[in-house]
Amino acid sequence: MIVTDAGQFTPPQSGAQRSPWTPVLAFAVGLLLLTDHPAAAHIVDQAAGFSSGFEHPLTGLDHCLAMLAVGIWGAQMGGRAVWTLPVTFPLIMTLGGIAGMAGLPMPSVELGIALSIMVLGASIAAAWRPSEFVALAIISVFALFHGYAHGAELPRAADPANYAVGFVIATGMIHVLGIGVGLLLSRPFRGVLARALGGLIALGGVWFLLG
Repeated sequence: MIVTDAGQFTPPQSGAQRSPWTPVLAFAVGLLLLTDHPAAAHIVDQAAGFSSGFEHPLTGLDHCLAMLAVGIWGAQMGGRAVWTLPVTFPLIMTLGGIAGMAGLPMPSVELGIALSIMVLGASIAAAWRPSEFVALAIISVFALFHGYAHGAELPRAADPANYAVGFVIATGMIHVLGIGVGLLLSRPFRGVLARALGGLIALGGVWFLLG
């Protein structure tokens, strides 16, 4: 507590400022909890193995945009986020994939995927730089939805281990591409190009959300 000249006590000011994205994230979480949309199926070969797992992230625009956005956002944030975000996303996505293969219930999967594209793109467009913990928490939640969607559609006849290896490698490659794009576009014109790309990604998320 701080004593002012008037003799009144004033609470100390916290150095952390409330993020302008807090209402947006709260709305996204609320929408996920209130809406129950079934997961849309992607085509997976019945003999799915490494090659199918590797190809799968590259054939789904929704997943590809989200993974690209993670790399761009990490590069835009800078510091440890350049590698912690792209490393954490596929790790948590693997957990979501296991949950999907096990048939555990998870509501609003496709909605969560669409919101991930929208929120990640909007974060890039706003050049939002939250704490590393907050950023990791956000991408971890979205990674669960992406992983679950892929795990739930994996045929029983598939080789889940090799499929997962191929999937994680392809995901990592998309993240690396996103990092490169983010580093390349974050410097010219004070990052306007990176932010514009983030805006386009966010619009893609809106398109998936409405579709």
